[in-house]
Amino acid sequence: MAESDILTKDVQAAVEKLGEADIVVGIPSYNNSRTIRHVVRAVSAGLARHFSDLRTVVINSDGGSTDGTPQSVLEAQLDPEKLLLMQHPLHPVHKITTPYHGLPGKGSAFRTIFQVAERLNAKVCAVVDADLRSITPDWVDLLVRPVLQNQFDYVAPYYRRHKYDGTITNTIVYPLTRALYGRRVRQPIGGEFGLSAKLVKRLLSKTEVWETDVARYGVDIWMTTTALAERFQVCQVFLGAKIHDAKDPGGDLSEMLVQVVGSLFSLMEEYEKSWKTVRGSVPAPLYGFPYEVGLEPVKVNPQGMHASFQQGCRALVPVYESFLRPELVRELRLLADQPMERFRFRDDIWATLIYEYAVAFHKRTLDRKHLLQSLTPLYLGKVTSFVLETQGLDQRGAEDKIEELCRDYEQIKSYLVRRWEEKRGG
Repeated sequence: MAESDILTKDVQAAVEKLGEADIVVGIPSYNNSRTIRHVVRAVSAGLARHFSDLRTVVINSDGGSTDGTPQSVLEAQLDPEKLLLMQHPLHPVHKITTPYHGLPGKGSAFRTIFQVAERLNAKVCAVVDADLRSITPDWVDLLVRPVLQNQFDYVAPYYRRHKYDGTITNTIVYPLTRALYGRRVRQPIGGEFGLSAKLVKRLLSKTEVWETDVARYGVDIWMTTTALAERFQVCQVFLGAKIHDAKDPGGDLSEMLVQVVGSLFSLMEEYEKSWKTVRGSVPAPLYGFPYEVGLEPVKVNPQGMHASFQQGCRALVPVYESFLRPELVRELRLLADQPMERFRFRDDIWATLIYEYAVAFHKRTLDRKHLLQSLTPLYLGKVTSFVLETQGLDQRGAEDKIEELCRDYEQIKSYLVRRWEEKRGG
């Protein structure tokens, strides 16, 4: 699809009028009127405070909100009397609000933001979520400065999050990405990022991706994976707490699980040569000062998740038998019979299962969507086990448990490579 098909004539005219910008900050949104005004004010204040001598633009790329989100963006005004230490910018902070086109989802929003950044010849493009309640003006500085001053291409966020927030990241996305590409990026689908002009150009050049499922829930992991696999310079920045509209891990996350894990597995095929020889992992550089923060509790229902695991696992045994080795099916049968008070889903079994799913996806052993949907009850079982193991632990103790899981992913990666290279049916 041509750029002119993505950017409306009004937006093209606004971009042409602005001419050029040094920094572009994008805010994808969909029905976020309750929180986006605060986000826009924080971003505007951060640009004014830290980059008053540069030309800056804030872009809201909205996905058809019906609650007045774009209007809230346009109405967001900074009150200088309520913002201490604020310097008047030499260049005004411009705001553009635009509906994004294409597939409904975050990817279309990102594409719009990136195209505007490229047209404005921006040196750096940052993106933040519209549902944030913990964003501060300093987040802008942290996301932008490593690109401007330290020549990083990709700046990923590092947050303090409640131990039961981000369970898809904690059990699958982070440990798998770390084991595959050898860099420890703790929040690979965190939602806040900084990108260099070089990386923006590279992402825009992948025109075939923008029309795929990755343009829905998978766009964050696609960007992170591209940066890691193609050897762009990657770092992390500590942003404190991430307080947003957190989701119950036992709620209906099946569609998100399918999209995110499907994107991960598809990227494994694209970057097969990049990850096969990687062993172990090293930390990505971390900027900012890590400190302890108060976190909002995330409600979980381990009894409900355990029941869903048992029911789904037993019902799907024929599916599991079609692509899992007999010893793994036996493990799942035993797990499904465990009462909750003794229920534990071992890390090595979980990592092996994820690798088997990746191999089955690659070899198209069965319909890919059906394959990924069958992962949902197993995921609920793993989260149940994590909750039971960490109920008495603080955030640091829970993080130690995640670190143990990551090490298992890394230690048995040779199993993944061997299974991946076996001929179909092997």
